Amino acid sequence: MRTVRVAAGVIVRRAEVLICQRLADGRHPLRWEFPGGKLEAGEAPADCTRRELREELDIEAETAGELWRTRQAYGEIEIDLTLVAVPRFRGQPRNLCFADIRWVAAAELASYDFLEADREFIALSLALGRPTAP
Repeated sequence: MRTVRVAAGVIVRRAEVLICQRLADGRHPLRWEFPGGKLEAGEAPADCTRRELREELDIEAETAGELWRTRQAYGEIEIDLTLVAVPRFRGQPRNLCFADIRWVAAAELASYDFLEADREFIALSLALGRPTAP
């Protein structure tokens, strides 16, 4: 099984979280996720998150540490996911590569069809009553 290291940002604004829907013609069609992508060689998760958010949403993100790490198998690929806190950013998020982007209240996250790697973090966040848990 091949392992792919991925980092994604949990972007919070006024108690809402930005979520993104994958394209219909790609891998995991129309599933929801936190924005991010594959780490480049030698890249730290926070650096990857800032780069990916610039490429995907046209924002300059400020990161505030790692929130969650998990591994999830998707067929022959195992994703090593690091979620990074993004409490502040400059610019207005623009959808540059997704089917949809939405700001949603933390309590609504569980009603979206998220990728499996994100679900445990969402469940714990909701149990603790905050969008950036633990």
